[in-house]
Amino acid sequence: MPDEPTALAAFGYELGLLKRIRRAGWWHVGVRDPESVAEHSLRTAQIAALLAAEEGANPERAAFLALWHDTQESRTGDIPHTAAKYMSKPEPREITADQTAALPDASRELIRTAVDEYETRQSPEARCAKDADKLEMLLQAVEYRETGVERVAGWIDSARKGLATETARRVAEAAVTLSPLAWRDR
Repeated sequence: MPDEPTALAAFGYELGLLKRIRRAGWWHVGVRDPESVAEHSLRTAQIAALLAAEEGANPERAAFLALWHDTQESRTGDIPHTAAKYMSKPEPREITADQTAALPDASRELIRTAVDEYETRQSPEARCAKDADKLEMLLQAVEYRETGVERVAGWIDSARKGLATETARRVAEAAVTLSPLAWRDR
C-alpha cells in the first residue's frame, strides 16, 4: 500500500482526468465540444449551494456532495443514457470504494460518506445536490440551444421532471424562458 501523501497525490491525478472527460451524451445532439465532467461538477456544486440556501439546508454540505457526484466517471467515462439498454449502470459507491481504497482513513471516509449521502438522497442537502445536477444539465441544454443545437428539448424535459425541491422547480421554469445572456442586463 502506498504511503498517505503518495495515495493522495495519485488520487489527485485521477481526479484531474475529469477535466478531460467530456459529457458524452451531448454528442448525440450534435455538440462538437461538450463541457467536461469537471466543468459540469463545478457549476453543479455552485447551484447546489444556492438551492440549499433557499431551501433552508446547509449550502456548504450540498456543494460538497455535488463536488463528488460524478467523480466515479474518472473510471467509467460519462455513460450516456442511450447506453443503459446495453449495460448495467455502475454502482457509484462501489467505484468510490475502489477509488479511495488506498487513501488515508479520514479522506477515504469523507468521500465515501459524501457519495453515499448523495446517492441515497435522504438529506435535504443531497436532494439539493441532485436537483443542482439536473438544473446544471438544463442550463447547459438551453445554452447549447442558443448556439444552434436543436435537439435539446428532451434534455430540458428530463431535467424538469426529476426535480425534488420547490426552489429548483421555480429556477427551471425561469431558466427555460430566460436568455443565457440575461445576466449581462442585471
